[in-house]
Amino acid sequence: MFRFRFRVRYGECDAQSVVFNARYADYVDISVNEYIRTLFGSYQNLLDQDLDIQVVSLHLNYRAPAKFDDVLEARIAAGRVGTTSFTLHLEFYRYGEGVLVADADITDVLMRPSEMAKTPVPDSIRKLLETGAPGVLISHAGE
Repeated sequence: MFRFRFRVRYGECDAQSVVFNARYADYVDISVNEYIRTLFGSYQNLLDQDLDIQVVSLHLNYRAPAKFDDVLEARIAAGRVGTTSFTLHLEFYRYGEGVLVADADITDVLMRPSEMAKTPVPDSIRKLLETGAPGVLISHAGE
C-alpha cells in the first residue's frame, strides 16, 4: 500500500481547533498527486501523452478529529479501474497512534485535454493503476 505523510498546519484548523472538514478534500488531492507522481514518474508524463485526470466523484467520511501539528498518513489502495475512469480508496491515520481520522473514495475520469473529452484507459496505465505502489512511503512531515 502506498503511504504519504504530511503535517497538519495551523491555518487548516477551524474555531474548534480541529482540521476544518473542507481541508480533507485538499488532503485527498495532495495525496493523490503524490500517488500519481509515484506511478507515472511525474504528472507531466501524463500530460505529454495528451492525458489528464478530472475528479468526477469524491466521498469523504470523518472518523476522528485531527489537530494542528498532527502527522497524518494517507494510505492509498487501488480500486476499480473502468473503461474511462478509476477509483482510489484513501485512509488517513494519525501517524504513530494508528487512529483512523478519515477515509475517502475518489473517482477520476481519464481525458484528453486537446479534445476536452474522456478517453479509454490505455493498458499501460491500467496496469500501473491496478498494481499501485505497494511499499512506497513519501513523507513531507519531517518526522
